[in-house]
Amino acid sequence: MSSSRRRQRSVRVTVAVALLSLATVAVGAALAFASVLALSVASVFALACGWAAARIVHNELTQSWREHAAERAQQAKSYRELFAQRAAEHAEFVTAITARMKASEREIGELQGTLRLSERRATDAEERVRREAQRAVKAQERVAELEEALEIRKAEEADELAMWDGTDLDTVVDLLAWEDRAQSAAAEAAQPAQKHA
Repeated sequence: MSSSRRRQRSVRVTVAVALLSLATVAVGAALAFASVLALSVASVFALACGWAAARIVHNELTQSWREHAAERAQQAKSYRELFAQRAAEHAEFVTAITARMKASEREIGELQGTLRLSERRATDAEERVRREAQRAVKAQERVAELEEALEIRKAEEADELAMWDGTDLDTVVDLLAWEDRAQSAAAEAAQPAQKHA
């Protein structure tokens, strides 16, 4: 409220109090004169002053109520605008947070998928390593068996060479003869096939 409004109100209230004081003085003076005419005029004057003072105070109260109502309406409008602004900010915040949450959830899903894929690949790699290790063990066992068989074979050949006295030359001659006969038989079998062709 402005200071001029306060001054105006205090002037109005002062005027109302002055009117009532003047009416009181007039009635007091009329009583001092003890005349019916003076009392009648003083009572009419006091009644008029009382109504005027009542009207001034009533107008002042009515105007005060209206001002307060206007202030409350303005305040309510301000609160409504502030509430609308806060509601819009809140909606914007909720939208932003929701978008962030969805993005985070999407990233978490992608990371979980990547993790599952990595775990699957690791499991597959472990299985391959296990199979390769088993194959390597089997291959080493087979190499050991073959080395043992080779050692046995070498020992047997060494025993055979140690026991050979060199008298088996006829056997080598017989082998060469058999080879010659096999070649001549193959040549004879090839000639009739060429004749038919």
